[in-house]
Amino acid sequence: MPGHGLVSDPLLGRALDGDAERPVRRGRIVDPESCGRLLGRIADATLGPDRGDSVIVLSHPVLAGAGHRNAARELLAGLGPTRVLVLSSARAAAAHAGPRDAGPLLVVDMGAELTEVTLLVGGRIADARQAETGLSDLDPATLPETLVRTVLDMVMSMWRQDRHGAVRGALRKGPVLAGGGALRPAVTDRIARCLGAPVRLADDPSTTVVRGAGQILSSVLRHGVLRHGVTPSVLPGPPR
Repeated sequence: MPGHGLVSDPLLGRALDGDAERPVRRGRIVDPESCGRLLGRIADATLGPDRGDSVIVLSHPVLAGAGHRNAARELLAGLGPTRVLVLSSARAAAAHAGPRDAGPLLVVDMGAELTEVTLLVGGRIADARQAETGLSDLDPATLPETLVRTVLDMVMSMWRQDRHGAVRGALRKGPVLAGGGALRPAVTDRIARCLGAPVRLADDPSTTVVRGAGQILSSVLRHGVLRHGVTPSVLPGPPR
């Protein structure tokens, strides 16, 4: 949040120490009721009761289907924002850690439960791959090798289907690495070596997506314009 930085729910960490499940798993909302309560607590603490003029950024996995995006929108509608900006996690990561030109860019997001590789051209998604495995699924002893192989397989799959040289151009520029996997030098060094390309890392890769979403939000609030190919979604009906 502008003026607040990163805001988290203090009750979530304590709940996860017990047997409670995460309300979001593999990038999907699996417990809408718990997720709604979590979002409500954060909104109450930071936005207050009058949220009619609020703008919220909804970032989702690149290949999240319409059903999953709509489920998230329904939860946000309950918070009463007038506008919701919907964008993929890759676009958010590019906004924070990517170069400012509009050329092709590879974004590699290695999270706890998902691994994604996205090709952006002119800020728009040209191709994407996803593996429903992440850091929490892998044996720590073999994590670097397995994770790097997963990423390389997705990049090479894109390369084979690329008819316009966008993947090659993105590799010359260097991919953006995000997620907790990018905090591990054994992973990032192997990816750079195997791809024969430099890599781009934000200061804190594990928060690259949320920080990029925040930058886009700040741009909208300052200038009233949307960048990085982001389109606003206006929720119908009066704020609640």
